[in-house]
Amino acid sequence: MSLSKRFLAELVGTFILVFFGPGAAAITLMIAKGSSPPNPFNIGIGALGGLGDWFAIGMAFALAISAVIYSIGRISGAHINPAVTIALWATKRFPSNEVAPYIVAQLIGASLGSILFFACVGIEAATVGGLGATAPFPGISYGQAILAEAIGTFLLMFVIMGVAVDQRAPPGFAGLVIGLTVGGIIVTIGNITGSSLNPARTFGPYLGDSLVGINLWQYFPIYIIGPIVGAVLAAFLYDYLAKE
Repeated sequence: MSLSKRFLAELVGTFILVFFGPGAAAITLMIAKGSSPPNPFNIGIGALGGLGDWFAIGMAFALAISAVIYSIGRISGAHINPAVTIALWATKRFPSNEVAPYIVAQLIGASLGSILFFACVGIEAATVGGLGATAPFPGISYGQAILAEAIGTFLLMFVIMGVAVDQRAPPGFAGLVIGLTVGGIIVTIGNITGSSLNPARTFGPYLGDSLVGINLWQYFPIYIIGPIVGAVLAAFLYDYLAKE
């Protein structure tokens, strides 16, 4: 496939991810605000409280990611994540001259996903739902958040290497396994960092929120450093373990 087609596929794939994944988080917050009776224990982020909300959000991400992998995987590889692109480049599986185009496509797609979600839902998508933006939860330090994102993305990339990159993997299961892995990670670390695992996934909502005066950019380094470090470490470790 030409680079232009792969660029467009990555853009569309990341658009789908951000519209439906963070969109689900924003809707959860909006439902919670309007829920009757309101959540009396202030647990979790929405009306269900606790892991119920995170499970629902995780499944939205899981289904969106699975759909993207099965639809555009054969075109662009369905990276839809700068950390994945960088990890594949670091292990010499992706050409250097295509890293920047892929990341630009992912950032554009993520931005369009958030902006069009805002257009569909209205101002409360940002003022109440934050467009599903990620940020450390109360009591979580900057360093703790980076560590949690690194560990979460490590697991994601380790699974990607095993089920999608390794040519010995059984065919046909990559989309399902990767999607469910993301869903499971979100359930676990969602209430720590929002569980981004993906710089583009955080970039889109941050950009959309900034258009209405909500500034979360001070947290953005968390979602660059953590995911990239975790993904690169996982890719190199998998290569070491799988080498015959």
